[in-house]
Amino acid sequence: MKFGSVDNPALVDLTLPPDHPDTVISLAKGNGLKQVFVGCAKWNRQDLKNFYPRGTKDELTYYSTQFNSIELNATFYNSYPPEQIVKWRDRTPEDFKFFPKVHRFVSHVKRLNNVEMEVETFTIAARAFENKLGMAFLQLHDNFKPTNMNRLVKFVEKWPVDIPLGIELRNTEWFNEKAVAEEVYKLFEDYGITNIITDTAGRRDLLHMRQTTPTAFIRYVGSNHESDYARLDDWLGRLKVWIKSGLENLYFFVHQNLEKESPHLSKYFIEKFNKQFGMDVRGPVNLGPAEISLFGKVSEDYRNKKLSG
Repeated sequence: MKFGSVDNPALVDLTLPPDHPDTVISLAKGNGLKQVFVGCAKWNRQDLKNFYPRGTKDELTYYSTQFNSIELNATFYNSYPPEQIVKWRDRTPEDFKFFPKVHRFVSHVKRLNNVEMEVETFTIAARAFENKLGMAFLQLHDNFKPTNMNRLVKFVEKWPVDIPLGIELRNTEWFNEKAVAEEVYKLFEDYGITNIITDTAGRRDLLHMRQTTPTAFIRYVGSNHESDYARLDDWLGRLKVWIKSGLENLYFFVHQNLEKESPHLSKYFIEKFNKQFGMDVRGPVNLGPAEISLFGKVSEDYRNKKLSG
């Protein structure tokens, strides 16, 4: 995931912004924390380096014993028939959830225009996850602007009500123009669409903090820098406020611009979250050493110090 990458995160203000004024109001509609899903974006060993024990043949099965969910980016690049979905579903524990990304042909090629057939293909496959479907999510191109509002409205209106959906808007015009922003927020709230938050070093302008449902769907992108763990600590502080304010569901997925230690970042977040909130979210038990970057030793020391403290 190269979106929002920067050469030197040390030069970027990585402080989380204040809550949007309406965030707590939106979350107050919730009934308390019900479910928490934390995971990575991929399960293949090429990306999750030093994650799989030697001799592991079924990567998904092993991954699903270590994490309780996967942000399934594979469905963005390829269309899979229900038969393949069933195979994936049946190789995972009962409490495991898949969060499939809507195919790029819908979002980036046809840009929500005349996509009924493509949406039907995607949703038929998504339904094959059955009780292991978490939430589908649509990521729009960063040049998809409010001039396309009508397309977004029609898409949301026609989206099947039986499949939960989150939408990630990547152009700041959706948030900077008050009238446009309010129209989007109302649309999402009316149709139960979760407003996805993306936390990446190079695009702090998209860290909007505006919730439209009592579900927080956060796509966290590490920068291969010692600040990755400190940023996770900041999220734990923010979530403490949101949980007290009525947050019902947390979906938190970890990426890196250059995949070196996503499982380690995820493990750190899960262990701190469980300790802080008295929960038992599943996370990796034994991890090999991170394939550390320039700042890897620093981040490793930070992780160990904070976990021991």
